Amino acid sequence: MDEVRLKRLLSLQKMESTEAEVYRRLAKMQSDPVNRTILEGIALEEERHESVISKMTGKAVAPNKFQVMKHVILARIFGFTFSIMMMEKTERDISSEYRSLGLVEIADEEEEHEQKMISMLEEERLRYSGSIVLGMSDALIELTGALAGLTFALKAMDLIALAGLVTGIAAAFSMGASEYLSSRAEKRSGSAVKAAFFTWISYLITVILLVSPFLILNSKDGSLIGLEIYEAALVFTFTIGLIIVAVFNFYTSVVERVSFKSRFFEMAGILGVVSLISYGIGIALGIALGVNA
Repeated sequence: MDEVRLKRLLSLQKMESTEAEVYRRLAKMQSDPVNRTILEGIALEEERHESVISKMTGKAVAPNKFQVMKHVILARIFGFTFSIMMMEKTERDISSEYRSLGLVEIADEEEEHEQKMISMLEEERLRYSGSIVLGMSDALIELTGALAGLTFALKAMDLIALAGLVTGIAAAFSMGASEYLSSRAEKRSGSAVKAAFFTWISYLITVILLVSPFLILNSKDGSLIGLEIYEAALVFTFTIGLIIVAVFNFYTSVVERVSFKSRFFEMAGILGVVSLISYGIGIALGIALGVNA
């Protein structure tokens, strides 16, 4: 066997060994027996692939410990579906590599059987992803707009933070209640209580993150980065909003296999437009009502 072919086979062998270990670890993390059985089945499939290649190379390889730990950590933070999709995303062209080496059977299994098994997996957080999107997106758009308006109407850090928190917390409970009633009325699959909880908690976390610059920055500083302190806080709030949009859209782009760029720029654009409109309304109302005029 020539050296180039051997190197390609050893790379595939290590990949299969690593994937088998990842699936075994993910299976052990499952409380759902169906998911555990499916993941164990995929692990056995990967082990068989590694065994076939091992007979060709005549060598034994160990899993990539860094990759194994990375995917286990991702699974604990973002869920096992995200971890699996990230792993599969980096290996989309692997079937063509197998075919070029004459391993057609493994290529077919990678394309069909394993993908079919992965599609059978169910994760609770994905079942309620619509509720999470609802809470997070509403909080981002409503509260960023509200904070922009409050900033230029009040121009006082403590008042802006207080008004933002009161508005945000009240809205979080309102959104949670609305999602509960909506889930009950539409008779959606899953628990109406859990849907309400995911909407409420995603809204509340987003509120706390967006208001945090007004709580953390010291109003006595007067100015920061060449701006009034309240203006700087609003810039940080908008930056946090964009980071939340980026992280969430990256997550959904991996799990749902959709374009990251189009969804990110759409949501970021809406966030920017609403903030600018609210900015203008805040200035106009401040002048009209004589607040900090």
